[in-house]
Amino acid sequence: MTTEAVPDLSLRASIAARFERLPLSRWHVTVRLVVGAVTFFEAFDQLLIAYALPGLRADWHLTTSAATLLLTVGSIGMLAGALLSGRVADRIGRVRVIALCVALSSVANLALALSPSPGVFMAVRFVQGLAIGGEVPVAATFIAEITRSHKRGRFVLLYELVFPAGLTVGALVAAWVVPLLGWRWMYGLAAIPGVLAFVVHRMVPESPRWLADRGRTEEAAAVMARIEAAVEKATGAPLPAVPDEPPVAAPAGAEGHSSGLRGLLTGRYRRRTLVVGALWFAGYFVNYGITSWLPTIYKNRYGLNLSDALLYSTVTSCAGLAGCLVAALTVDRLGRRRVITGCLAGSAAVLGVLGVLGAGTPVQVLVWTSLAAVFFFGSNISLYLYTPELFPTRMRAQGSSVGGALNRLGVILGPIVVGAVYAGGHLGAVFLTLGAVSLAGAVVAGLGAEETAGRRLEEVSP
Repeated sequence: MTTEAVPDLSLRASIAARFERLPLSRWHVTVRLVVGAVTFFEAFDQLLIAYALPGLRADWHLTTSAATLLLTVGSIGMLAGALLSGRVADRIGRVRVIALCVALSSVANLALALSPSPGVFMAVRFVQGLAIGGEVPVAATFIAEITRSHKRGRFVLLYELVFPAGLTVGALVAAWVVPLLGWRWMYGLAAIPGVLAFVVHRMVPESPRWLADRGRTEEAAAVMARIEAAVEKATGAPLPAVPDEPPVAAPAGAEGHSSGLRGLLTGRYRRRTLVVGALWFAGYFVNYGITSWLPTIYKNRYGLNLSDALLYSTVTSCAGLAGCLVAALTVDRLGRRRVITGCLAGSAAVLGVLGVLGAGTPVQVLVWTSLAAVFFFGSNISLYLYTPELFPTRMRAQGSSVGGALNRLGVILGPIVVGAVYAGGHLGAVFLTLGAVSLAGAVVAGLGAEETAGRRLEEVSP
């Protein structure tokens, strides 16, 4: 057995205690901004296909089924990327995977801009999906590992706001660039953020928790010392004394020897994996079931022109951003379980009311779906905080990636199910179906979620 595979339990306890005494500083904000910029542009890249599609269909004379495949292949790639990246990040490190993902996504954007045919474009879209799906859960894992337990929820969720912000900015930029310059220029410009791979490599240290867990004791101690020096320099004051923390116990039985997918389904982690997987699926099933079909519902059901249909849909997305902010500001005080359960229950109630009312006018749909978005966006963003807290360092990224994969499954199936229900002509049934999925998620969270607020990562997951 190699030394690297043997975690130093005393060092793990020491690093956990040393992170707990670090005050929030410019170092934390800088790292959050650098990693946040990567996540921002991954979200930006995810959305571009929706705005490129009209031009792609015109240039390559695509059928509806071919256009649908171009859309779907990216989500399939994201699902695969989420599953693969967690395992890789638990083996080679969080920061290395983040840098690789942003570099790969950038190269893919350049290849998309130069694609000569639909087949090449589709293959590159799948590869880019691997990068986007892989980066987001690993980045969430890294941010959780460099944050102390006090107000960890606010710190992490304010970082996570960059993803929906990236989607919003991507929509605004694409809406301007595509009509003016065309879809190829849009993808070409989107390749520029690839320089962030070098910025991440130079400015972001590897997670000391991960290094210690891999038995790389000298590196872990050296990186932790550099972080402490940077925080002390940023604050201009000596650091507080290291608190007396209980030692990190070695996990007993099968839990102490299992990692990867097997470890996620062993002991206490089996229930956690099933619970958060169900929550990720339910939340994003509802999210994309609504947002992907709203423009079509407004245009075809109520006769709005395309501009107004897109405007109404954008209002709903902006309301969702407000829900994310509310969740970020309350998740430490109320706790993860209450926020996630309450948000999913609120979404179920609002969608149930809309389904019963029958959605008689577009304004009625706008008001009620926007209120629902406040709830399900708040629940979904909280999962980016909650999931990494539930798993130990040796498989934290893998646990987060399973959540990302179930997220993608919900993204794929939600619009399909809503489309099938909507094809029957019963709009009220669409919202009742989505409300039922939200309610199921609320029940799972209420009965199965464990509270993690204010607890050290090593305490929650030894």
